[in-house]
Amino acid sequence: MAWRNPVNLRRISAFAAFLAVMLVGFGCADVKSNSTNPQSVTVTVSPTSASVQPSATQKFSASVTGSSNTAVSWQVNGMAGGDSTHGMIDATGMYTAPAVAPTPATVTITAISQANTAKSAAAQVTIAASAVVAVSLNTPAVSVQTGNMTTLTATVQNDAQNKGVSWTLTGAGCSAATCGTLSSTTSSSGTGITYTAPATVPTPATVTATATAVADSTKNATVTITVTATVTGAVAVSVSPKRAGLTTGQTQTFAATVTGSTTTTVTWEVDTVPGGNATVGTISAAGVYTPPGSAGTHTVGARAVADSTVSATASVAITDLAGMFTYHNDLSRTGVNAKEYALNTSTVKAGTFGKRFACAIDASAYAQPLWVANVSIAGAKHNVVIAATQHDTIYAFDADASPCQTLWSKSLMAAGETWVSNGDVNSTDITPDIGIVGTPVIDPATQTIYVVSKSKTTGANVAFHQRLHALNLIDGAEKLSGPQEIAFTSGGITFDPRTQNQRCGLALVNGVLYIAYASHGDSPVYYGWVASYNASTLALVSTFNDDPGVGFGGIWMSGGAPAADSSNNLFLITGNGVWNGTTQFGDSFLKLTSGLAVSSFFTPDDESALNADDVDFGAGGAAILVDAIAGPAPHLVIGGGKLGVVYVLNRDNMGGKKTNDTGAVQSFSVADPIFATPAFWQGTLYVGPVNDHVKAYALSSTTGQFTTSPSSQSTGSYGFPGATPSISAQGTTNAVLWTIERINAGAAVLHAYDATNLATELWNSNNSSSDHAGQAVKFTVPTVANGKVYVGSAGEISVYGLAPN
Repeated sequence: MAWRNPVNLRRISAFAAFLAVMLVGFGCADVKSNSTNPQSVTVTVSPTSASVQPSATQKFSASVTGSSNTAVSWQVNGMAGGDSTHGMIDATGMYTAPAVAPTPATVTITAISQANTAKSAAAQVTIAASAVVAVSLNTPAVSVQTGNMTTLTATVQNDAQNKGVSWTLTGAGCSAATCGTLSSTTSSSGTGITYTAPATVPTPATVTATATAVADSTKNATVTITVTATVTGAVAVSVSPKRAGLTTGQTQTFAATVTGSTTTTVTWEVDTVPGGNATVGTISAAGVYTPPGSAGTHTVGARAVADSTVSATASVAITDLAGMFTYHNDLSRTGVNAKEYALNTSTVKAGTFGKRFACAIDASAYAQPLWVANVSIAGAKHNVVIAATQHDTIYAFDADASPCQTLWSKSLMAAGETWVSNGDVNSTDITPDIGIVGTPVIDPATQTIYVVSKSKTTGANVAFHQRLHALNLIDGAEKLSGPQEIAFTSGGITFDPRTQNQRCGLALVNGVLYIAYASHGDSPVYYGWVASYNASTLALVSTFNDDPGVGFGGIWMSGGAPAADSSNNLFLITGNGVWNGTTQFGDSFLKLTSGLAVSSFFTPDDESALNADDVDFGAGGAAILVDAIAGPAPHLVIGGGKLGVVYVLNRDNMGGKKTNDTGAVQSFSVADPIFATPAFWQGTLYVGPVNDHVKAYALSSTTGQFTTSPSSQSTGSYGFPGATPSISAQGTTNAVLWTIERINAGAAVLHAYDATNLATELWNSNNSSSDHAGQAVKFTVPTVANGKVYVGSAGEISVYGLAPN
């Protein structure tokens, strides 16, 4: 075998070596090799330029191509790793500027390829001029009685590393402890320390506290402390106001008065924190308190500089409530404001709660006042109350200013028009004038107020108008090319703006406005219309008529608004009219789709008797939505009317019309007619029937049904039309139930009860003549927000709240 011949093998090996040399010469050898041609290496640096403060850092990154070895070495001004004069850079590219800017102030950062040291890239860094350190103190001079304390706070500007200050005490007539003591010899910027005066007055009586910047010992600030003899009980402090309610967007200025000392200055604190902080809110040396961004209650304190053991406090309640934008506070119509921190069962009482001011209006306000937080108007921020009257006027009032401040007002009548009179509609149901009846609704996202007005032309040929307006919350200007005339014909029936009464509150659901109608005093011919309009264009979307035969079927609900669920279904109750279960739905509880089709209904078994006797199912209470913890129907809708029976229905399947009302989840009597919307809070339903007490009914967490005997009730009773309650609470606690009692030709009476026991009346406006509201009107609802209660009446919006002092 020739291949085994060693000589031949050597020859073959030599030939192979020769062939390899030849291939290299022709550029063909080693085509699969990973070796690098050093000349193909490139380096880039990012960023290519930067500006850095003294002692600050800047990260640089280097990219190497053309080599598998991507490592680089870093230099500063040609010095590997840099130096203290020009700055240092580590192996990762993290550059640390020098403590003092060099001259010149620009240095060069260079990244050098380790694969080919001839390859590099550079970046330019400008070192900002060294900021001048400065020290300031919270006060230049202070007087402290022997043995007492005061807070000293040093603020250091341009202290990049937050080294803070060191403290020393000196005095011509003292040394060491005879000058007093400091709680700490160092502090960070803005952190207070406590100075305690010595037991005896030094001679001379002045001590100097010096705060020296650690970052620059040439910079300091001093405070002159005068030590005075203690006079027991001489110094007193008071703070005004003693109590306040604020939104997260408001500020409150507190004033402190010091007596018993020639030194009348104070130091301010929040929840015992000097100056406060971001969590509890901050307070300036001038006493201006800025709340935190979250709701809660806090204590503002003023501590006498003359005697730091003497202080006074004020309570401040912060709410993050954005607004009360719709009838009964929400689309479920529960009537609850669970973000009320100022008003509770302890603060709502004689002496601390009462009428604060009133805002005059030009006619009766049947609509519930609406409230919006933190609205910027004319360059200033206001909480705003929106009120509507029977003279077709809309008002925007500052919700907190006393005396009342009108931000703007607007008449919604066209030229040559006036409001409608009760004689025009042959009814004294609303008297003497008729304009805006239903509660408006506000879209906070677009800052738009939607409201329906009713008016008539003057002169020989009287024409009646109802119009849908979209008003700018900022100034009342018409928006969306409005107003839109409410005029339509549906099913061969034409809407009549004279006879139809827009009593119900408006509902804004998923960009659609819903307007429900009844009549004035049951005067025919009228229909139970619901009309929907596009909230962005004011264009008519669809209509529904609950009794398109001979009429009736009015949607009254005593001023209540249709409720809506998360799927945009509407829930409402109709009055007396014809029922056939397909096209006519008099005296029925309806569930309408967003397109105004009946998707489910409940009709009492005795519907025909109710209709014949004018015992309207829907003349009274509106629907409210409640979710049960347990039971066969977790999604409930509740309402009742003249019969005085509360119906609890499954809003997923409302039950239709069945013998003995077996389609209802539950029904029970409250003894007297309901002409009001109930309220619901923490498993309890609150109902205010006519000529009866306000009653509380508990919802069982195991059966999903209500106890049929009241868990509590008010000691006093209410005449016609009963009461629609509102509830303020701090989450699940501190609940107060508010009602308005209507007395014919008399002042409205605002009542406040402990919501957990209605037998405990906390306060009412009849106890003092100074607390009397304006003349009562029907179906008014109290609005509670930010420590105040707003009550609509025949001539004013009465405003109640905590006494400031």
